[in-house]
Amino acid sequence: MTAGAEPASGFAWPEALCVAVRSLPEHRRLWVAVSGGLDSTLLLHLACHGHAGAARPKAIHVNHQLQPNAGETESFCRELCQTLGVELTVRRVAVAERMAGGGPSGLEEAARHARYEVFESLLAPGDLLLMAHHADDQAETVLFRLLRGTGVRGLAGMPRYRPLGRGRLFRPLLDFDRAQLVQWATRAGLRWVEDPSNTDPGFDRNFLRHTVLPVLKPRWPGLNRRLAHTATACADSAWLNDRLAEIHWQSCGDDSGRLALTALAGLSPLEQQNLVRWWIRRGGYPLPPRSDWSQVVAELCGAGADREPELLGKGFAVRRYRRHLYLVPQRPPLPTAPMAVTPGRVLAWGEWRVGLYPTVERQGEAPAIRVSTRQGGERFRPAPDRPVRPVKKWLQEQGVPPWERARIPLVFRQEAGGWTLIGIGDLWCHGQYSGSAPVAGWRLIVERDCD
Repeated sequence: MTAGAEPASGFAWPEALCVAVRSLPEHRRLWVAVSGGLDSTLLLHLACHGHAGAARPKAIHVNHQLQPNAGETESFCRELCQTLGVELTVRRVAVAERMAGGGPSGLEEAARHARYEVFESLLAPGDLLLMAHHADDQAETVLFRLLRGTGVRGLAGMPRYRPLGRGRLFRPLLDFDRAQLVQWATRAGLRWVEDPSNTDPGFDRNFLRHTVLPVLKPRWPGLNRRLAHTATACADSAWLNDRLAEIHWQSCGDDSGRLALTALAGLSPLEQQNLVRWWIRRGGYPLPPRSDWSQVVAELCGAGADREPELLGKGFAVRRYRRHLYLVPQRPPLPTAPMAVTPGRVLAWGEWRVGLYPTVERQGEAPAIRVSTRQGGERFRPAPDRPVRPVKKWLQEQGVPPWERARIPLVFRQEAGGWTLIGIGDLWCHGQYSGSAPVAGWRLIVERDCD
C-alpha cells in the first residue's frame, strides 16, 4: 500500500490539530511512534506539517512479528517515511518468547512491554516521543483498569506527558475522538494499514472497543468526555496523595531511605498505606497488584517484635528490622567460593567493590588477599586494645540487618597460620591496611555501589 507525501489537493489541516502538534513541550529532538495504522500515520503527517522549515521528526516502528501482515506493515512504514523525508528506525522484537501470561491478554501485555523497551533504548536526554493515543484509547484504558481493579492512579488513565527512559513521552491527540481522526484522514486522502488483531474480541481492549463501548455511547452521549473527566479527577487525587506522602516522609523517613515505625504509628492506617506505596514507587519499583494493602501494611507496622513480616514485589522486598522498614532491592547471587583480590584491580562482589592498592612506602610483594561471605565462627579484634569478638555478634551490635550480614564481604590475608580477617565490608578495616599511611604498604578499599 502506498502513501502520499502530502494530503489531497485543496485539503487544509484543521487548526485544532495543528495547534496540538505545534504546542509541544520543549525538546531537543522529536520522534514519532509509527505503527502504520490510521492514528500514527495521521500524527506523522501532522508532525511533518507542523515542523515545516524546521528539523524533520524521526520515526520509530516496532515490528512485533505477530500478524500475517507484519512485513507489509513494516514496508508501508518505510515507504511512508521515505515519501515524507523522515528518517525511520525499525526494531523487530520477539514478543512470543517473553509472554508474562497465557492467552491474548498475556500477549497484549508482552507486546506493550517490548514496544516501550525499544522506545526507552532509543530516546536520549532532551528527546520527545509523540504517540497517537486519542480519546477513545483513553476511554478504553479507564474502563479496562476499572474492570481489572485499580485505584485512583490507575483510573487516571494515560498521562498526556511523562518521562520515558532518558527522554519524555507526549500524547497530543488525547482530546480528539477516533471518529474525528478518521474523518480528517479520509478527507486528506491518507492511506494506512489495518492491524487484523484489532478486530479480535479475544483481546480485552478489542472487546471493550467493539462490544461494550458501542452499547454505552448511545446511552451516555459524550462518554469519552465523561471518562476523560473521571481520569483527570483521579489524576488530581493521585497527585494530592503523592504530595501528602512527601509531607509524611519528612517526619517518617531518614537519610538511609528507611521508614521509622515509631513515626509511622502516628499516622492513620490510610496515611500509612499511602506513604508505603509512595515510598515503593519512589524507589523505582512497580506496586504489587494486591487487594489487601491495609492488612499488609498493618502487619509490617504492627506485628510483634519477634515477627519478621515481609512484602515481596518485582525486584524488591519491604522488610522490618529494629523499628524501621527497609526497601531492599533484589540482588544477584554471590560467588559460592572465595575470590582472590588482584593488586591494583577492582574485584566485583555482588553490590560491593574490593580493591588493594600500593602506597608510596610499600615494601616487598603484595599480600595474598581473598574475599568471601560469612561461613560461621569468624572472629576478629576491632582494635589492638580490644578483645577478640565474634563477627556475627559485632554485626548485630552495629545494627546491620540480617539480609545484609549474609552478603557483606569479609576480606582475609594469608599468613603462616592460615587466613586472618582484615576487613568487614565498609564497616571495619585492619589498621595495617587503612589510614593515611598503612603500615603494610597496601591500602584496602571496600565500597558499596550506589543504588
